[in-house]
Amino acid sequence: MIDWNRVNELRDEIGRDDFAEVVDLFLEEVEQVIGKLRDAPDFDTLGEDLHFLKGSALNLGFRGFSILCQAGETASGEGTARAVDIGQILNIYDQSKTEFQKNLVL
Repeated sequence: MIDWNRVNELRDEIGRDDFAEVVDLFLEEVEQVIGKLRDAPDFDTLGEDLHFLKGSALNLGFRGFSILCQAGETASGEGTARAVDIGQILNIYDQSKTEFQKNLVL
């Protein structure tokens, strides 16, 4: 679910202090889009939202979440945004976030 090698690599690249800030910023920005998907997904912008989430997730090692976002982004681009299982995307995000916060070493 979490690519811990990527997490450790990023922390080593930018340093522990900056890494903590990146984590905070990641969670803040992603939570805004996740909230939008939870409350009232806009199927006209779903592909863009999932593209943003995918990129953010890849940067911080949320591998499983990024894979589902990619699939949803692709479906949206093919005109089938309403077929995207948003509940599954939200569920894996919640699971990933829990695992990440539980096992993260700053």
